[in-house]
Amino acid sequence: MEGEVGTSLKCEMKGNGKGVVVNESKFPLSFWEIGVFGVVVLSYALSLAFVYLTMPASDYSFLKLPRNLQDLQILRDHLESYTSDYTIQVLVGYCVVYIFMQTFMIPGTVFMSLLAGSLFGVFRGVALVVFTATAGASSCYFLSKLIGRPLVFSLWPDKLTFFRDQVARRKTRLLNYMLFLRVTPTLPNTFINVASPIVDVPYHTFFFATVIGIIPAAYVTVRAGIILGELQSVGDLYDMHSIATLFLIGLVTVTPTLIGNKN
Repeated sequence: MEGEVGTSLKCEMKGNGKGVVVNESKFPLSFWEIGVFGVVVLSYALSLAFVYLTMPASDYSFLKLPRNLQDLQILRDHLESYTSDYTIQVLVGYCVVYIFMQTFMIPGTVFMSLLAGSLFGVFRGVALVVFTATAGASSCYFLSKLIGRPLVFSLWPDKLTFFRDQVARRKTRLLNYMLFLRVTPTLPNTFINVASPIVDVPYHTFFFATVIGIIPAAYVTVRAGIILGELQSVGDLYDMHSIATLFLIGLVTVTPTLIGNKN
């Protein structure tokens, strides 16, 4: 429709006996959708500001999103002195940052998972990562359901077509298929979060697949965070024991889907 921002006009031109499809793309969000996006960003910013203002006066120049292991180790060294005395503030700040990164597809959540293990240990770290990752994925799901359709169509048209076909073929075993996607790298988790509401994956299926499917990787990453000082690269996260564990869990998860496909 000509008056809307975000429509894609498709014109069919005929030449040499063949149809040629020409796409004329405009900016994929309306002003109202941009407003919703802005409100969500402002909410996260206010939450972080509240956490910052309730922390003791100090030099917080070390506070930034870690992009490598060196940044992460510096952040861990500073936060350790605050975690015991300001546990609630650190927890809230961690959750807000992780959920924000998941919601807006900002890379680097693997470093946040390592930080959880380093600061809180394996059990509490895994629980924290599973909670924040699920909350962030859910936030991304609902935001995409509200305003994400034009973005998904413009950014990942081929993947979206593939995903929609696979979901349509597996309606009776959709939870198994979504678990399969979460455990394996068939499709990026970021794409799954954004595209699921577009291809009509029910939220309860999305939720349970996310909660269960991210536990293995969360355990591996959080456990590695305990020995953060010994890591030389992100590739060191996956030793033979970790790989074998993920493989077995993935095999158990995928088996019902494979049996269903064969039948």
